[in-house]
Amino acid sequence: VTGLSIRHVGERFQRSNETVSRYFRKILFIFSSSPFYSTFVWLPAADDVQRKIMGNSRFYPYFKDAIGAIDGSHIRAAPAVEDCPAYRNRK
Repeated sequence: VTGLSIRHVGERFQRSNETVSRYFRKILFIFSSSPFYSTFVWLPAADDVQRKIMGNSRFYPYFKDAIGAIDGSHIRAAPAVEDCPAYRNRK
């Protein structure tokens, strides 16, 4: 979640890289397994686009096929003009 490397997580929690890697794989397996995934993960419907986006000809052509964010929210970002290149193509 934090985007840190295994080495940094190991240093932070005073565990070996092998231990961190082993438990990361266990958690990843649990989250992707059928009982957890089918219970807690819902993908939006194909036609589930927010009204604000669907009604705006400026945004809809670009977002009509987008699935959405993990929690379904879209966050409006308006950086200063000089900062716009740094924010392009960010996930």
